[in-house]
Amino acid sequence: MTLKPRCLAFAGGLLWGLCMLVTTLISANTGYATEFLEVMASIYPGYSISLSGSIIGMLYGFIDGFAGLYVLAWLYNRLEREK
Repeated sequence: MTLKPRCLAFAGGLLWGLCMLVTTLISANTGYATEFLEVMASIYPGYSISLSGSIIGMLYGFIDGFAGLYVLAWLYNRLEREK
């Protein structure tokens, strides 16, 4: 089975970006997942637990998810060929 790196990367980027957006919005209103989001703030420059931070987190999440899953699919396909 061969994976399509762009498709997997786009789906994963959308998912991680939306997770960052929703979690940040929930946390800004309730304080939920504050510790996790503080760790993300230390990784993503400019990100904060706020309304504007949720947009920044969504963009970083999309880029992070896209890049990570693209590499994963590429590596999987590469190793699958060598079997």
